[in-house]
Amino acid sequence: MLAGLFLAAGLVCSAMLATGAWVKIKNSQFINVKGSVQKSIESDLAIWSGSFQTEAETLLAAQKKIRDDRALVEKFLQSAGVKEFAFLPIGIEELKATQKSADGFVSHRTTGYRLRQGVSVESADVDRLDRLDTTPLVEQGVLFTVAPIQFIYTRAGDTKVEMLAAATKDARTRAEQIARQGGCTIARLHSADQGIFQITPRHSGATSWQGESDTSSRQKTITAVVTASFMLK
Repeated sequence: MLAGLFLAAGLVCSAMLATGAWVKIKNSQFINVKGSVQKSIESDLAIWSGSFQTEAETLLAAQKKIRDDRALVEKFLQSAGVKEFAFLPIGIEELKATQKSADGFVSHRTTGYRLRQGVSVESADVDRLDRLDTTPLVEQGVLFTVAPIQFIYTRAGDTKVEMLAAATKDARTRAEQIARQGGCTIARLHSADQGIFQITPRHSGATSWQGESDTSSRQKTITAVVTASFMLK
């Protein structure tokens, strides 16, 4: 008997809660939803960079060697079809050795010089830079190191504008689906807030609160999110 009373009371409470939630939806003037859209893109600009260095006992000898290496690097890039490149200023490092005398006095003397120079290329010919192999330089005795290529999508600004419209449309579709469940229809857009854009490697789920802006991959995905508020009628 007592269990039956508790069960009946539970059913009444559940019905009251459900009715209250339904009335709240019916009486609400607005509905807030998130809309999102994704687009696959291909990088249209590559930034390639590297550096080479040399060491010699004298600064004069080091300078001559770095000039010879620069000529080889320039010839290599031109033969690879790369026409627009820029050399950075030469960095000079003095090499020192520590000596300790019999009486414990420590001194430093210059043993040589290390010179380093960088080179960078920006090109819309992404395929060419992506295939660039510096092995021939190494085989010629150039101590050349390459940094990871940066892949850029230069039309991101225009694409974001288009995607905001698409995300807002997606938000409206979601709002209409929800409103129908409550016996309502959507009147008009009341307000919309742009979310953070995420530009990530394709098939990556990485996100961050300040927005991702990937430069490591050629194929990327842009994700746009809009939080929209619609009036109900």
